[in-house]
This record gives sequence, structure tokens and C-alpha cells, in this order.
Amino acid sequence: MVVASRTGHLVMALCAALLACLPFAVGYYEFSFGAAEISTYHLQLASKALVWAMFALSYQLLVGGVGLVSLGHAAFFGVGAYTVYLMPVGMSVLLTLPVAAILAAVAAVPIGAMSLRTRGFFFLMVTLAFGQMVYFLFHDTPLGGGKDGVFITRPALEIFGAAIEVRRRDWPRVMLWLNLGLLATIYAALVAFMRTSLGAALQGIRANEERMRALGYDTARLKFVAFVLACALAGVSGHMWAMNEAFVNPELLSWHLTAQALLMLILGGIGALHGPILGALAYVGLEEVATMVTERQRLVQGLVMLAVVLLLPKGLASLRFRLARRRPAPVVREAAP
Repeated sequence: MVVASRTGHLVMALCAALLACLPFAVGYYEFSFGAAEISTYHLQLASKALVWAMFALSYQLLVGGVGLVSLGHAAFFGVGAYTVYLMPVGMSVLLTLPVAAILAAVAAVPIGAMSLRTRGFFFLMVTLAFGQMVYFLFHDTPLGGGKDGVFITRPALEIFGAAIEVRRRDWPRVMLWLNLGLLATIYAALVAFMRTSLGAALQGIRANEERMRALGYDTARLKFVAFVLACALAGVSGHMWAMNEAFVNPELLSWHLTAQALLMLILGGIGALHGPILGALAYVGLEEVATMVTERQRLVQGLVMLAVVLLLPKGLASLRFRLARRRPAPVVREAAP
């Protein structure tokens, strides 16, 4: 997996700074025009994009990290979301968040152990089958509150053991900052992880698994570690989705959500660590613009995705290299004799 260059990190830092300042711009808009509903909607939209970025980033660890395309990844996103619903009301987010990651990882252990015995198309179908099993577990049983979903109470916020009271109108900006900080932490941790020997071994598996096996690496165990870690991160993103929306339903475990994450990877760039973040921001922005322009927003999204695949096969993350390639080469003049 390609870790972002200095320019890529700068772009990520600039996006983070703009999103962090968004609540202040929204506050000025509310003060000047009094349109609180419009401004709150845009804060929620930004938080939604950040949660999708977390989910797509966890999926990138599988697809771009070790070359495993799973159609059941959303099941672990849903497990993380339903953790908030199943835990007692009033629990601290400092407890519910790691529990969501642990439960998703625990669910990934048996599924990964059986799925990774297969390869290619069969791995795709086995993960889809397991994902659908988890989906119907929450859809057809009273475990998750029924097929229509259920509203939940957000976990309590704490800093150094002190509870923080948040007014209802302040939740959108608080969630934006919380999601942004968590995404930045996950991204920085994955940058450091991919630069370790274990991260290099995972990249080697994606490039040539047979060669890595010949060099003495236990590729099956390494892929299992990557699978469980990716599912744990998916559980974290699912937890933040539930906390952001204060609502969960079985559709959060559907394979359609995994396909959506895959589209974000294609849009941002498969194999580039910062690609999912660019892809998620672009996908949510494109979805919003298409909804404003036409009622056939899916057609617009499809045309844009097709254009990206044809013009930028490596996604938005490769745009800098395409622009640099088009720059004219410097002219070197020979000194006069």
C-alpha cells in the first residue's frame, strides 16, 4: 500500500483544518441569517463523510493492503453500530468504543478463519454468505430491535473521568470534531503501521504472495491478522455512525454498504492509504450535488464513476502524478563555446 507523500499529508492536513473550522463558519451563518436547520444539516453531512472515510479506510487495509476483496465487511460495521444499542444506557464512549472494536474483532476471528481457506471468487462469495448470515441475525430476530431499526441514546462523553453535558443543538459540531479527531488518529496509526516490518510484509503479500511464502513468511497468518484488524476498525466506524445518527437498523450490515465502500476506494484510489478519505469526501459531496441538480442522482454518480475509472484508473490520489507528468520538461541550454 502506498503511504501518502509529503504533498499527500499536506492535502490531508488542509482538509482536516477546513473541516475543523466548519462549525465556526456555520455559527457565523446562523448568527447572520438565522438558518440553523440548513447549517446543522451541513455539519451532519460532514460527519457522515468522516464516518464513511473511517469505514473505507478499514476496507482499504483489506483491498489495498493484502488484496482481499470481501463483500461481508459491512457486517462488522453493523456489529460496531449495534454495540451502542446493546450496551447499557449512559455508558461512557471511552468504554463503548473499544468494546465495539473488540466485538467486531471477535466476530471476525471465526469468519476470517473459515473464509481465508478460500481464494479469489470463492473468498468473495464466502464472505458474502457470512455477511448475509449476520444481516439476517439482526433483521429476523428481536436481537437488534427489529427490521425497522431503533433509536438509541448516545454514549456519554467524558474527559479525564469528568462527564461533559452537551446540549441537543451542539451535538452536530461535537460529533464533527470527535469524528475528525478519531479519523486523524486512525490514519496516523495506519501510516505508522504500514511502515513497520509487518506492514511491509502485508504489502509484499498483495504484490506476490507466492514469493513471500517462499521467503518464509506465514502468509495465511498475516492475512488473518490484516482481516481481524480491518474488521475491528470497521467496528469503530460503525460505532461512530450509530453515535452520529442516534439510530441503527439492519441495513447497516447489508452488502450494499460494502459495495459503497468499494466505490469510495475506486474513486479515491485503491492501494493509496489516503485514497479512501479523498474518495469518501468526494462520494458524499457528489451525492449531495447530484441530489440538488437532478432526481436521477444515481445516473449522475454512475457517469462520474465511469469517467474516473477511464481518466483516473488509480483514483483521485494519483491526480498529482498525472498533473506532474503533463508539465513540460525544463529546457536545458548549452553554453556557447
